[in-house]
Amino acid sequence: MELVLEIDDEDAVTKAALRRITEDGDMPAEERVHAENAVTEDTAEALAYLVDPLNLVGEVPGVDLLQASWSGEQIDYDPDSPEWDLDEDDEESYDDGADRAG
Repeated sequence: MELVLEIDDEDAVTKAALRRITEDGDMPAEERVHAENAVTEDTAEALAYLVDPLNLVGEVPGVDLLQASWSGEQIDYDPDSPEWDLDEDDEESYDDGADRAG
């Protein structure tokens, strides 16, 4: 699974992440300070506090989330460009013969 997101209001994402951190009563103070700094400095970090990969696929029959990781970068996305064909590397990624969804 690969997601390409367009964030059109970075401030709203950051504020929502800060609210989530504030509402987490179980988070130790030192970790809270670190989390607040991280989400303030990087919108990808803020998004990571708001989106839980398990919630994305947790109820999908036949799917078990084995691992999830985040990476983020700012890019110029053009959905009409041939270099953004999301299916082009599927064969290369799964050439080991394993039965996978993609």
